[in-house]
Amino acid sequence: MTTNATPSLTGPQPSASKDERIARAALSRLMEPQDAAGLALVRLAGASDALRIATGQLTAGPALEQEMTALLLDGGRASWPGLPASLKRWMPRVRDLAPERDLATMQRLGGRLIIPGDALWPAQLADLGLHEPLCLWWRGHELEFPPGRRTVALVGSRDSTGYGGAIAGEFAYGLGQRGYTVVSGGAYGIDAHAHRGALAGGSSDVPTIAVMAGGVDRYYPSGNEELLRAVANQGAVIAEVPPGSAPTRYRFLQRNRLIAALAAVTVIVEARWRSGALNTAHHAESIGRVVAAVPGSIHSANSAGCHRLLREGGAVCVTDVGEIAELAGGSGEELAGEKEAAASEHDGLTLEDLVLLDALPLRTTTSVEKLGVVAGLGQDAVRAGLGRLGLLGLAVSERGGWKRSRKNA
Repeated sequence: MTTNATPSLTGPQPSASKDERIARAALSRLMEPQDAAGLALVRLAGASDALRIATGQLTAGPALEQEMTALLLDGGRASWPGLPASLKRWMPRVRDLAPERDLATMQRLGGRLIIPGDALWPAQLADLGLHEPLCLWWRGHELEFPPGRRTVALVGSRDSTGYGGAIAGEFAYGLGQRGYTVVSGGAYGIDAHAHRGALAGGSSDVPTIAVMAGGVDRYYPSGNEELLRAVANQGAVIAEVPPGSAPTRYRFLQRNRLIAALAAVTVIVEARWRSGALNTAHHAESIGRVVAAVPGSIHSANSAGCHRLLREGGAVCVTDVGEIAELAGGSGEELAGEKEAAASEHDGLTLEDLVLLDALPLRTTTSVEKLGVVAGLGQDAVRAGLGRLGLLGLAVSERGGWKRSRKNA
């Protein structure tokens, strides 16, 4: 390699750790997620020299390109057009690089940038091999990421059914109660139900993580802004693309590998025949993670993808939280723990029933109509839930109204 006379992109040379951080921040804007050529260049030349090569400040010799070719072939890539073609592809973005500005934006948002080698870097992302992200832009409190064995991914259709939404919320709540972190994509439908359930039931420092396809400076989709703010306040919102990046279709597909890699188990709650959730399942399977699927009605198009995974043997059938915990724990670790735990009167309640139970007054009675308003449930759902709670001895009816039973007071 020979150095050109062009000055450094970042001015005077900073310390090695700061230089590495700034270089990776810049590279995350220069290169798309899972850019195999770019990741190979960083792996072989290091982030700082890779940035100088990619921006034309350093000239790469033929030996480096040969090493990149060998690395890409080992990674399963049949061929690539060569380094000059990649340099030409990256060049239009060079003028937009401003890593110090991006880092300042994250500081203003109360976030940070983490890179491989940092104490806070999730070790399980190394299982992605060459496709490990260059960095993570992180919005939320500075807390240690949970290990993979304590993390479960819950994903599925954006246009979820009532059944799928209830299952996702119930599973997330139950996993949160057991101290697991629930990771999902922050989207409408199953993702949103998973985040809400985890926030409601979470008992760990990081109850839920949302992995974004765009920059974390903008909560997307806008309809989930309040939810994602809660995720950032109580858990973490992360992305591998810098602030201001748009959530493109390609980036949605690439962020799925991060969801899969962060978790020990990926659970597909609902998925159509060609759902993006199946892409997450594929990533999980490719790095040796457990994939699970929830069965649904044979008449539901929203469960066709789950049934496809189950039929083809790509997923384990799960129907309750205990089964998911057992898959995550391995060798019956979590199953044994559950057997030792004392049974709770609330075990087995659905998320709707738990919400309804919380809405019931302790001393005075209230009407079905008022319970519907407080719990955010329809009157039919309230009546059905009260019937179930009454059978379990958790609610009682007096003079036409309802309240909690004395043993639950």
